[in-house]
This record gives sequence, structure tokens and C-alpha cells, in this order.
Amino acid sequence: MDIGYRIKNPNIIRLIPVFVGLLVIISLFFWLRISPPIPMELRLPGADNEELAEDIPKAVGDVFSGKLVMFDGVAANMPGEWSRFRGKDFDNINKENVKLTRKWSGAPKTLWGVDVGEGYAGAVVLGGRVYIMDYDQDQLADSLRCLSLADGKEIWRYTYPVEIKRNHGMSRPIPAVTDKYLVAMGPMGHVICLDPISGELFWAMDLARDFGATIPEWYAGQCPVIDGDKAILAPGGDALMIAVDCATGEIVWKTPNMNNWLMTHSSIMPMEFEGEKMYVYCASEGVVGVSADDGSILWETTEWKISIANIPSPLIMDNGKIFLSGGYNAGSMMIQLKKGDNGFTVETLFLLKAREFGATQHTPILYNGYIYGVKPDGQFVCLNPKGETIWESGSSNRFGLGPFMIADGLIYVMNDDGLLTLAEATPNGYKQLAQAQVLTGHEAWAPMALAGGRLILRDLTRMVCLDVRQ
Repeated sequence: MDIGYRIKNPNIIRLIPVFVGLLVIISLFFWLRISPPIPMELRLPGADNEELAEDIPKAVGDVFSGKLVMFDGVAANMPGEWSRFRGKDFDNINKENVKLTRKWSGAPKTLWGVDVGEGYAGAVVLGGRVYIMDYDQDQLADSLRCLSLADGKEIWRYTYPVEIKRNHGMSRPIPAVTDKYLVAMGPMGHVICLDPISGELFWAMDLARDFGATIPEWYAGQCPVIDGDKAILAPGGDALMIAVDCATGEIVWKTPNMNNWLMTHSSIMPMEFEGEKMYVYCASEGVVGVSADDGSILWETTEWKISIANIPSPLIMDNGKIFLSGGYNAGSMMIQLKKGDNGFTVETLFLLKAREFGATQHTPILYNGYIYGVKPDGQFVCLNPKGETIWESGSSNRFGLGPFMIADGLIYVMNDDGLLTLAEATPNGYKQLAQAQVLTGHEAWAPMALAGGRLILRDLTRMVCLDVRQ
């Protein structure tokens, strides 16, 4: 009865909102006094879209706080060397005196396989050990791994924390190794030099922090060069190129970067011409030749540049010629160096449109005077030194963005999905010898390594070693 009376009384009804407001204020006061504050986060555009957020690169790394972990793997007592990107002579040709089989019964024997973090970094081999710059997604760390060539068992692993987002894979650069030094670059431009046997760290540097390097989209793809006792790197930023003493980490020379050219995915290629040793590099706005003696610029040209992503390295030809190629409709260009009284000059010999030849991802090979590579439509092709097409593999034989190499007169070429093809390395037409599915993943884009008749391949998350000996 009392409740019914209050509801019908107009004065009481008018007071209800006041009582409710006071109750809310009192409750809020006591809640703030006794409850800890809840951390609040600013909502950013795209943060609700997990797929979009995954594409935004993020890096928080400390290359100077690495650690070495030992495992029970043992180095193999086996011959064979593939000590850097594109092999010992930088030409992607294996010249070992090992006879390789010219046909497969089903598929080459898989000797071992290991899981790897997402990426496209290929392996190098020396002294029965396999080295690969990996990324550990669970630990959020770059991971330089040393494995046995015999069975793939891990010998040691050197890691340092780097938090990055997935951005079409993580790892790309391939290490360089000698008997004394192992130099590797991580996806965010961290560089380390270690003892290749023990894994002991000699020195480390952060190219972004130390030289103001701008890491390319899709992360670093440049592969370090070891030349004698020096590591050669192209950070861009404050120094277009640097030489580092492998023993101490001290800078031997720096190339001035007056044009503010940036780092690309392309790697440095050594070259000798007219008595001058130089390093040739495709930077963001052009191509440069740097003196190996003191880092001075010998020549440069802005006639060749790719606005989206410069990935293939310069192909050093004979007699001062350099073949440049790229994707994203860039096509190809042949340039000629000439040396006069006032130094070097650069002349463009010819240009090829993308439909004639371009290289989206992998650098072509110069073999017995002919250029071999995969053009943008996926066909494997052979060109003469004038850029004229000698043969194409045909529309039924396309290889996408897959890798390739030459050994014992044979072409090894793999497509995106791990289908490995064997063909003759000859200008006398495309002659396929064998084909086998050797990987079952996707994006099998990493450069190949071949040592002692053992072929090391990988896709996005798996690396295998095949026996291709005769």
C-alpha cells in the first residue's frame, strides 16, 4: 500500500531522479577509493583488424644482449663448401668436382629436414656445418643456427631479442662464413660476427641505431660480404657502404652518402675492372661502384632504380659490363664501365622491357657466356650477352618466384610450391631431365645451397637436405 501511494504522488516522483543521481555519485566515490585503476588503451585505426595489424612492422631489439645455447649436434666430416650468398665466387654456380645425377628415380633422397621460422633465408655450408639466420617466433628473437651437415642436428644457436610483426615472413639475409668468421644480418639490420666453430660473439652492431639506416619494406634482404678480414655492408643512412674489421668490429672505412640513398634488398657484388677492385651495389636511387681500398665512390649512375623493391643483385659480366634486372615492371639494363684519364664513366648498352626479361626476386646467372634466369611470367629463359632470347621453358614450365642454380652442367630450379626441376644448362634449348616434389609447403623462395653433392632447400617453414650425387 505504501509503494502504491509513492508512485501516485507527483512530488515523490519528481524527487526520484535526484535520489538516483546522489546514489550514483556516492557509489562512484567509494568505487574509486577502494578499486585499483584499470589501465586504458588508446584505440588506433586498424587495431580492431587483426590481419591489418599483423602487416604493420614493429621492431624492439637488443643485439647486444644475445646468448649462446649449445646442443648435441656434431659437425660432419664431409667435404663441400657454399660459404655465402651465390656461393664462393658470387656467381651461383657450384664448381666442385662432384658428379651429380642427371635423372631421379622418383625423387632425390631426403637426408634430413628441420623446421624453421617463417622466412626466406637460405643456408651456407662450411666444415661440415650448416648455418642459417632464422627467426624464433615463440621467443621473439633472431636466431643464428649452426647445424650438422650429416643429419641436421643443431650444434649451437645464438639468439638476441627482436620483436617484429609478421610481414611476408621474417628472415631473409644469408650469412657469410670463413674458417675464422661468421657474419650474419637479421631482418631489422642487426649484424653479428661470431666464431664459426664455437659460436662465440666477436662483435655486434645495429645499422639503424649506429648509421641511421632505413630498413626496407619487408625487412632487410641484404646478405653480408666477407672479403679477407673485412665485412662489407651497405647500411645507407650516414654511410652508403662500410668495411668492418672482422676481428675487432672497428670501422675500416665509410663511403659518404651525399645523395641520401637508402638500403635495398639487393646485395653487394665484388668486381675487378681495369686494375681496380670495387664493390657494386644497387641502392634506392641508383647503382654505385665503391673502391675496395678506401670506400671512395668510383662511379655512380641514376639510370637504374626501382621504386617499389630492388631485390636482385648486380650480375657482373665480362669486360666491365654489368647486367641489372628487377621486378615490378622494371625489366633489365646492361651497362658498360669505361676508364679514362678522369676516372670511370658509365654507358647504357641496352634496355629490355619486363616482358622480354626482368627478375622479380632472384639474380640471373652468367654461365659459359649466356644469361640464365626466370622472367616475370615465370618462364626460365636463356639470353645471349646482347639480351636476345635464345630459348624459353614454355608456358607449361613456369617457376614463379622460385630459386635456381647451376652445377655440373645442370640447372636446378624450383617453383613456389617446392617442385624441383632438373634441366641442362645449355643454350641449345630447354631440355628438362627430371622433376620431383621435394617440399610440401609454399613460398619456397630461399636461394639454394649445394655442397659436396648435398642440396639444401627450404620453403616458408621447412628446410631439407637432398642427396643429388650420381
